[in-house]
Formats: sequence, structure tokens, C-alpha cells
Amino acid sequence: MTVLGRGVTNSEPDRHDTPWRGHRVNEPTIPLRHPAITDRAENPDLDPPADAANLVSLHESIAALLASRGQYRQAYQHLRSALDLVSELGEQPQIPEQLRREVDRLRREHAEAHEQSIRDSLTASYNRRYLDQRLVTLLAEQDRADGLAVALVDLDWFKQVNDTFGHLVGDRVLQRVVELLQEGLPEAGFCARYGGEEFVLVLPGVDRVTAVGLAEAARARVEHYPWSSLVLGLRVTVSIGLAQEPTVRVAEDTPAGPERQLREADALLYTAKQSGRNAVAYLLDGKPHLAGAAAGRRAVVVPRASAR
Repeated sequence: MTVLGRGVTNSEPDRHDTPWRGHRVNEPTIPLRHPAITDRAENPDLDPPADAANLVSLHESIAALLASRGQYRQAYQHLRSALDLVSELGEQPQIPEQLRREVDRLRREHAEAHEQSIRDSLTASYNRRYLDQRLVTLLAEQDRADGLAVALVDLDWFKQVNDTFGHLVGDRVLQRVVELLQEGLPEAGFCARYGGEEFVLVLPGVDRVTAVGLAEAARARVEHYPWSSLVLGLRVTVSIGLAQEPTVRVAEDTPAGPERQLREADALLYTAKQSGRNAVAYLLDGKPHLAGAAAGRRAVVVPRASAR
């Protein structure tokens, strides 16, 4: 991102992101760079060509005119062209203050629109779109020595919560569960809504022991939260399936890699469900195990059918 004078950056808003005001005008075709500027770049002692300076002035004048008409996007484009022309002349383009403010506004709106596009509207956690994209990126990062863990989290008996206390309470439960799941995440870790009452914790750069500890801590936070303060008689627990990749494999640097890991986490989630719920299931030496308190009091049940 380069600087367009003081306070203006080059993050040109995508022309499809923000509805535009004003009417389009027929604009002259103006070259973005004059050959004399290239010559001066090779020989800095040359004086700035007069026609190049006139071209800069023309772009700036058009930018000011368009800005006065409220056509800020077109004005921004001409100002960018002026900047390209003067960048090698050691000068600064004249930026109308109104245009400067509008560019800042468009930049903020663009950032806000992008953030909204990757967030779940109810829980403010990341959405499935962001999850899919980010998992591919994480699996492709070759410097991640400790691997990547993915924990698939599902609320136990959530339909009964909605049926007993109503959907408004159910929505508040989902929001609070996300807050609890997001506590204590490692650097670059995040929570995403997978669908319905299912969420995914992405834990990059952690080994299996650490990943199991983080998942079990998240499960315990949900279990021990004072849900009765939200509504009398409410109790909420979650089951978690944890899949951890110790190393990066080149063959997994594709969308199929995250899908395979999520399928493994989903199978382990079923194991946690059929082993009594309110538990974390993970693989150790190729066999499913339960973490924490559940490990000492329950037998691991390999699922034969889906159980939510």
C-alpha cells in the first residue's frame, strides 16, 4: 500500500463493494505515464518535462471536478494516475480535502464489509467461508513444526434447550458458548461456526498433548458455567472431536487436506457422543481415547451410527 499524500493510502476500494453516487461522465483517455518520465528516472539530472507536469495537472483537475460532483471513485482513479506520474518527479499531487475524507470513508467501509463477510451474524465467530479458506492456508505453511489441531464442537441436546426454553434463549446460549470457546486460544487460533450448533476450534502450532488440554479446558468451561443465571434450570455441555496433524504433508496442501481432517474430527465427535457426551475424543496410536475426567469413568464406544 503506497501513500497518496499524507493520510491517504492506495487501498483502492473494489468497485463492486460500495454503491456509487453520481452520474458517470465521458472522461478523456489519458496516458498513465509519459515516456519522458522514464527517461528522467534513468537520468535524474534532467528537468521535469513540461508536458508531463501538464498531464499531472490535468489528472488533478479532473479528480477535483469529479469529487465536486460526488463521483469519488473516478476521482480517486485520476488521483492515482497523477501520483504515478509525479512519483518519479519528487513532487506531491494536490489532494482535495473532500476527496481525502471520502477515500478514508470508502477504505473503512471496505474493511467493514470484508469483516462482515467472514463473520457469523449471530455469534460473531468466523463463518464457514473463512474456516475453509484459512485451513487451506494453515496447512500450506511449511514452517508450522508442531502441526495443526482441529476440534469439532457440538452442543449436547441443544434441540431440547430450544424446545424447553425457546429459541431466544437458544441464541443466547450459542453466543455465550462461543465466548467460552474462544478463551485461551493459542496465537493465530480461532473459533468458527460450522453450522447450526456446531463450531470448530482451529489450533495452529500445537502438539497433540497441548491440543487435547485446550479442548478439554474448553469443554470444562462450558460445563461449569453458571447457566442457571441465564435461565433457571438450564444446563449446557458440549462434546468435542479433536483431530491433530503433527506435521505438514505436501499432499495435504489442498482443499482435500482440511476436509480430511474435519472428517476425522467429526468421526471422533461421534465417539464422544456415543461414549456419554460432555467429553473430548481424540486419537492416540490410532485408537480413540477420551480426555480428562471422562477418561477415568467411561468406556470408549466406537460409533455405529450418528448420535447428536
